[in-house]
Amino acid sequence: MKVLIVEDESNLGKLLKESLEREGFVAELAVDGEEGLYMALDGPFDVIVLDVLLPKLTGWQVLEKIRDSGSRIPVLMLTALDSIEDKVHGFDLGADDYLPKPFDIRELVVRIQSLLRRTQFGGIPSRVLKVGDLELDMSLKTAIRGNEKIELRKKEYQILEYLMLNSGRVVPKSELEEHLWNEEDELWSDVIRSHIKNIRKKIDGGRRKKLIKTVRGMGYEISDR
Repeated sequence: MKVLIVEDESNLGKLLKESLEREGFVAELAVDGEEGLYMALDGPFDVIVLDVLLPKLTGWQVLEKIRDSGSRIPVLMLTALDSIEDKVHGFDLGADDYLPKPFDIRELVVRIQSLLRRTQFGGIPSRVLKVGDLELDMSLKTAIRGNEKIELRKKEYQILEYLMLNSGRVVPKSELEEHLWNEEDELWSDVIRSHIKNIRKKIDGGRRKKLIKTVRGMGYEISDR
């Protein structure tokens, strides 16, 4: 899943980006409010982590303009301002969650996962995705089918997680590219097809019930149908 971090503190911004990437997210960083707003509206992103005290445009202004555009992308606010009035103001503007500084990166990851689940599945709190007898734990970054643990490489995990978050829907190749690769990443023509082939071998290989489907001319789907 793709996360936009809007944070002007250079060291913290880089730390958040590197930490989230180690957790399996695709992350991009904006260093001021204007850049953050441009990137948020240009997208696509699945979650925005937005600092409040930013140069050029404040986090409040960025959030307000994002909501005025009609976007309902989940936004988690980061700030050293911890008063009830500040939190209420953020929620009134359309924030989805609020995390005061300093914080533990593990808590940030859990909150992002919770926002993703609430967005996709209407508030279900579990961080375990299930399709048939396949289970994927978004916290531990592990996949199990039946009693067998599936070993996945980083990009394979990201693709499988995205497909499972959108289970029952055909996901176009272009959507996978937009949500799982950064702009600076080089994409060779068959990279997604190659990853899908490897994932299918690990998930469906030797099993009667096939979960991952290629819908010719449209994209990929994971379902128990």
